[in-house]
Amino acid sequence: MPFLFAPPPQAVIPVQDERYEFFPVNRVYGAAKNYAADEKQRAAAAGFVPPLFMKSSDSIHPVADGEVYRWPMPARTARMVPELELVACLHKGGRNLSVEEAQECIWGWCVGFDFTRRLAPEDLPAGGPWDLMKTLDGGAPVSHVRPAYRTPMPAPAEIYLYQNNQKKQSASTAFMIVPPAELIALISRYWEVRPGDVIFTGAPVNVPEAQVGDRLEGGVNGVGTLKVEIAAAL
Repeated sequence: MPFLFAPPPQAVIPVQDERYEFFPVNRVYGAAKNYAADEKQRAAAAGFVPPLFMKSSDSIHPVADGEVYRWPMPARTARMVPELELVACLHKGGRNLSVEEAQECIWGWCVGFDFTRRLAPEDLPAGGPWDLMKTLDGGAPVSHVRPAYRTPMPAPAEIYLYQNNQKKQSASTAFMIVPPAELIALISRYWEVRPGDVIFTGAPVNVPEAQVGDRLEGGVNGVGTLKVEIAAAL
């Protein structure tokens, strides 16, 4: 098939500890407001449907263990919110999946930042889509993906975030209001879930704001860690 110009490279996530294995990225989904502060609040939120959104696949940027990703602050950012999340990587798909079918779609897990740009009022279209806030160049860095059998998932695990060596968040994935398999099943009601899809499952409450020069380190126990430094805008 002749192309007018070279197509962009396929977004991939390396498999942890495997030199020549890569997870090919298809769509990138996210869920907002999907964590409670504690188990009591989670129980009270039964029936809650989190807002769903997409990020572009080329916003994915894999970061190896021990490496620091220097990410330039996007232009026209009033405030930056670093949402550290558990991320599910799928190798199967379908429509209108049951929770059990959705669980079988999960090939592996990684950790990711869903960087969210808060805009100045003049840049925020009233009632407009979230694209300007959520789809940022390189704004979805992820750790290398671990096969599900090499993680504690779906059992609860600690999820945490340090900012400049100070712990800012410490929670449990048990506080997720809509757990990953249920979230995938929910997404499949609206879109056909496909192999290669990546699901950001939401961030714990009380996410800090990040500034240029900040060093962020987050992780999910048994899944991975991720280090990012916020650099000056290009």
